[in-house]
Amino acid sequence: MNGKTILVVEDEASIAEVVTLYLKRAGFDAQVASDGRKAMNAFERGQIDFVILDLMLPEVDGLALTRWLRDRSDVPIIMLTARREEADRIAGLESGADDYVVKPFSPQELVSRVRAVMRRLGREQAEVGNERSLSFENLSIDPLSRTVKVKDAEVELTAKEFDMLYLLARHPKQVFTREQLLERVWGGSQYIDPGTVTVHVRRLREKIEDDASKPARLLTVWGVGYKFEP
Repeated sequence: MNGKTILVVEDEASIAEVVTLYLKRAGFDAQVASDGRKAMNAFERGQIDFVILDLMLPEVDGLALTRWLRDRSDVPIIMLTARREEADRIAGLESGADDYVVKPFSPQELVSRVRAVMRRLGREQAEVGNERSLSFENLSIDPLSRTVKVKDAEVELTAKEFDMLYLLARHPKQVFTREQLLERVWGGSQYIDPGTVTVHVRRLREKIEDDASKPARLLTVWGVGYKFEP
């Protein structure tokens, strides 16, 4: 066992059984909750290191459960769903999920995705000591408290919005493609729609720019990607 406890939130017993079997084979400790309310209770009872949850759940749905978890923890979350629409994928990621797997899926691939998310988060935690506060005219970014201030007023960003802004601001004037941003912020571009980046840039502009329609900080480099203008 590797000491990591994964909570599987899935109301289809057969899927929950297969997922927990593969997780245990991979050395994880796995617990099961059959609905969103039971998942909340399980999370509050003990140490949960990772959550795999279905989007369509009884009692409390997956999006609401993800937001509830994000209000309390940075625990990694992979969302499972039968929905394939882009809007659903983006909603899942923007609610705070770290990754998104569409049913039907390979249990072995799911285990690999769990390991990939853990590796990425491990690298990020190792880099915390190297992170530094960034200050620009009317904009400050503190990676330790994960706060952003615009004209001395704190603005509220989602986890992914903060990660993207900090990445771009740490490398001013460097152009990042959508694929690079997906890799650096979400941990991979293979399964995530590039439109997710566009949505996050638009929302960041609404929060940090004086005029989101005429951005001065987060600039589009047409045909390539985005850059931060210091």
